[in-house]
Amino acid sequence: MWNITDIRKDFPILSRRVYDKPLVYLDNAATTQKPKCVVDKIQEMYYSENANVHRGVHFLSQAATDEHEASRKTVQEFIGAASPSEIVFTRGTTEAINLVASSFCREFCRPGDEIIISGMEHHSNIVPWQLQEEISGIKMKVLPITDDGELDPEELEKMISGKTKLVSVTHISNVLGTINPIEKMIEIAHAHNVPVLIDAAQSVQHRKINVQQLDCDFLVFSSHKIYGPTGIGVLYGKEKWLEKIPPYQGGGEMIASVSFEKTTFAELPYKFEAGTPDYIGSTALAAALTYVSGLGLEHIAAYENELLAYATERLENINGLKIFGPSGHKSSVISFLVDGIHHYDMGVLLDTMGIAVRTGHHCAEPLIRRLGIEGTVRASFALYNTKEEIDALANGILRIVKMF
Repeated sequence: MWNITDIRKDFPILSRRVYDKPLVYLDNAATTQKPKCVVDKIQEMYYSENANVHRGVHFLSQAATDEHEASRKTVQEFIGAASPSEIVFTRGTTEAINLVASSFCREFCRPGDEIIISGMEHHSNIVPWQLQEEISGIKMKVLPITDDGELDPEELEKMISGKTKLVSVTHISNVLGTINPIEKMIEIAHAHNVPVLIDAAQSVQHRKINVQQLDCDFLVFSSHKIYGPTGIGVLYGKEKWLEKIPPYQGGGEMIASVSFEKTTFAELPYKFEAGTPDYIGSTALAAALTYVSGLGLEHIAAYENELLAYATERLENINGLKIFGPSGHKSSVISFLVDGIHHYDMGVLLDTMGIAVRTGHHCAEPLIRRLGIEGTVRASFALYNTKEEIDALANGILRIVKMF
């Protein structure tokens, strides 16, 4: 039974007021709020088990190590990976993509080789490949989006060539909410022996993902978008790829032995985790994943789809309001503009009503330019949002329309 009242009690920040108005938090695609169990876990770790992991023989170090590695196991089970050794902790989606771009290109790419991304990527899945264009001499090719804000797998088939080394694509657009047909895209790429990286930053919190069923080669996501702490994320990689690509950074933790003549690297996944890991963050992320699993991703998806349908209907009835991303396959994001009102002005005025939305290009400038606009207002929904909050958004927009 979905009890939204009880769920909202798990998130203390939702009860606060902003400008003497009840907070309506609709910026979940940027970051989600944290349930009490996550914050409690952070406090518990610092106050009872704080010690550097993997290196100490004393009790606290062993306890912290056990928690950290148990968290890796939790992540493995959450996304259906074959082994904990396929789970690499990073600082987030951005670092995870940079890791793959740097290490994969270093090992497998030569000047003139191609990496395919899509026209709806976040900057985090564009800029690392552009850097590799300069470093490795690769060429980035862009799979275009349709007028409905979707990707056509047949176009991917046409773009793949003998020089294609990797396809790197987002699962769900952070601007349009479009759910991309990644299963078909992975199938096409693999038919040409091309590996695939999936950016799951906007999907892992909304729908069940099993990396073995998808058969993706790499998958990345950020803790803070799935109710966990900031500053930590996950890179999943098939063991066969992680074994082949070189370390991204050097230092402590990722070594087996060091001499001035030669260094040998640690086994997976540690060869990619240079320096003291964020063992506090990993355990808090595990707490967030356990919380989400307890609610059930299928129940979360069903509830959020209800919110999306309700919000779409409310906003479509506002004269002059245009929603971008009319795909029939969408997650809980609505980007919109209202005739004659700049997106920034709309965001600022909604804020005075206690309503938090995102405005601008959402770190997806090429996509925004493809839409022929400067930016949008984005409302994004999470498991703790309500239809009453959507009513507040719609009524707030109507008030602002009257002002203009």
